[in-house]
Formats: sequence, structure tokens, C-alpha cells
Amino acid sequence: LESRVREIFGPSLAEDWQQTPLQENRLKHRLLAQLAAELGHAVPNSQLHRMRCAGDVLSFYRTPVKDGTKFDELAAAELPPNLKIVWQQ
Repeated sequence: LESRVREIFGPSLAEDWQQTPLQENRLKHRLLAQLAAELGHAVPNSQLHRMRCAGDVLSFYRTPVKDGTKFDELAAAELPPNLKIVWQQ
């Protein structure tokens, strides 16, 4: 992520790269589009307003992605012996 930020923002880069503001929409879009293509996971539209600096993008990509539903989580959890979940489709 740091190398992408340095590549895209170049001379306007803050001393601490994580503090680099994402105010210019063209550069913000370029960064997020490249990361989405490389990492296979895009920032959803509902989260775009939270991406104010490079550190926010880093936090987003550090968050683990859950691919299952709540029902899948419950079925996989260790439950008390008197409780059983049967998942049928």
C-alpha cells in the first residue's frame, strides 16, 4: 500500500505516508481502483466517505473479510451439548 501511495501521490506526499490526505478525487479513485484490482477486494460505496487519508485505506484492508453468513458462523461454533443447529437448503 505504501508503494502505491508513493507512486500515485508523488510530490504531494506527506512525511508520514499514512497521513496523506485523499482530498483529490482523481488520485483517490486511482489508488482505490489499483488496490481493488491487485487485491481482489474493493472498498464498497458505503465506505468511500470514510477514506480520508491513506491510513484509513490501510485500516480497511487490514480488516479480515468474512465470507460466510451468520448462520454459517453459528453452525461452525462450539455450542453447548443441549443446542444443535441443522442447516438445510
